[in-house]
Amino acid sequence: MTREQYLTALFDAYSLVSVLSNKNECRVLRVRNKSTERDMVVRSFSTAISAYEELYNINAQNLPIIYDVINCDDGQIVLEEFIEGVTISEVMESGNYHYVGARKVIRAVCHALDVLHKRNLVHRDIKPENVVIGKDGRVVLIDFNAARKISAASKDTVIMGTVGYASPEQLGVAQSDARTDIYAVGVLLNVMITGKHPSEKLAKGKACRIVRKCTSVNPDERYQSTEKLAKSL
Repeated sequence: MTREQYLTALFDAYSLVSVLSNKNECRVLRVRNKSTERDMVVRSFSTAISAYEELYNINAQNLPIIYDVINCDDGQIVLEEFIEGVTISEVMESGNYHYVGARKVIRAVCHALDVLHKRNLVHRDIKPENVVIGKDGRVVLIDFNAARKISAASKDTVIMGTVGYASPEQLGVAQSDARTDIYAVGVLLNVMITGKHPSEKLAKGKACRIVRKCTSVNPDERYQSTEKLAKSL
C-alpha cells in the first residue's frame, strides 16, 4: 500500500482541516473525524522515521500521543495527537518571556526530553516552533523528524537541526547525544528571554549562568542530563 492509498482510505472517515506543512519530503495535515469532530495530525514521510515507532502509544504529559505508525511501500504515515494551542514562536510575536514564565516552559521541555533520552533518542531540533503551549497550559514538544538513536559512532554523518540551535557536534564535529538537546535548550531559554541568540545578547542573572553552561562548546562542560538542567532552573 502506498501513502496516497492509505490517505484515500483515511479520508472516508476524516476531512482535511488544513495543511500544516509541506516540505522536505514531509507533508503534515490536520484532519477531523467526521463522526466525533476530533482533530488529529497526519504526517506523511518519504522515508521512515524510527523515533515515531519508539514513541508509539507512549502517554507522557509533555509529548504528543502517537496513535499509530504505518509503514507503506513508499514511506511512512504517522497518526498523532493534535494539540490545540500556540507555539513559543507565536507567543513571542507579542514580546519576550520573563524568566519565571520561561522557566516553567523549559522545565516541561526538559521533562519531554527526559522521556526521549531514556529511550536512547535525541531530538536534535529544539526551537520555538517545536514547542506548543496548549489552551490548557500543557507544554508539548513536537516534531521528531530530525530525531535519531544515540549511537557509538564518532560523529554525525548527516547534518540535521536548525541553524542557531544546532550544537557543534550536529555539524559533524562529534556524535549527537542527550547533551546536544541540552545545548539547544540553552539557546531556546536565551531566545525566550532576550529575543536573541546567546552570541548576540545574553540573558542576565541566573539565566545567564544556565545558558552559558548549556551552550558550552565542549559537551562535557554542559549539564549532563535534562534532569540536572531542570533542577538548576
